[in-house]
Amino acid sequence: MLSAVIFDFDGIIVDTEPLHYRAFQAILEPLGLGYAWEEYVNLYMGFDDRDAFREAFRVHGRTLGDHELEQLIDRKAAAFQDIISDGVAPYPGVVELIISINGTLPLALCSGALRSDILPILAGLGLLDAFDVMVTAEEVSASKPDPASYALAVERLASVFPDQGILPARCIAIEDTPAGIASATGAGIPVIAVTNSYPAEKLVAARRVVDSLAGLTVADLAGSVAR
Repeated sequence: MLSAVIFDFDGIIVDTEPLHYRAFQAILEPLGLGYAWEEYVNLYMGFDDRDAFREAFRVHGRTLGDHELEQLIDRKAAAFQDIISDGVAPYPGVVELIISINGTLPLALCSGALRSDILPILAGLGLLDAFDVMVTAEEVSASKPDPASYALAVERLASVFPDQGILPARCIAIEDTPAGIASATGAGIPVIAVTNSYPAEKLVAARRVVDSLAGLTVADLAGSVAR
């Protein structure tokens, strides 16, 4: 029985990956650490900001102290806010699916993005109060593919809904990246993967792969858990 649904954010609710890429390059290119979109997709996508900056410095053999890292994260967040100020369109069907779940099943958001990046976009989509639980980059020490963020999401859902029998195997995660799938499955959660960011052959570790969330129902999600 399906007991809760957990959504990723970037690449599932909105297509912010190109926007994050632009914000990263605005900060990294003046430092001589810029990289192509293809490298972002192949290496950086799925990291939270902290690990993305660490990787960019590591690739170039440069050290990055904690204080400088925090400054870079703050500067990138400001650049991202400028980029999204005109609004961000959702993926087809995702707003309708979230609204159909809201009030029917416990609903969580589990993202490697900063909360300050997420909340303005959710507000613009009318989804600010849709999620019972949110886990964001600031709340875990390791980003996806580490399972910590999904484990925390399940723990919080179980705390908010103690009578719902919420266990990892009775939840479903909705993801778009191999790192996100690994994070959820590492926490014991089955995954529906959407080919928004990667082709289906890169998402084979998911329980089910779909081309779009448009037309997907709660019954479809429950059927994926039962497989």
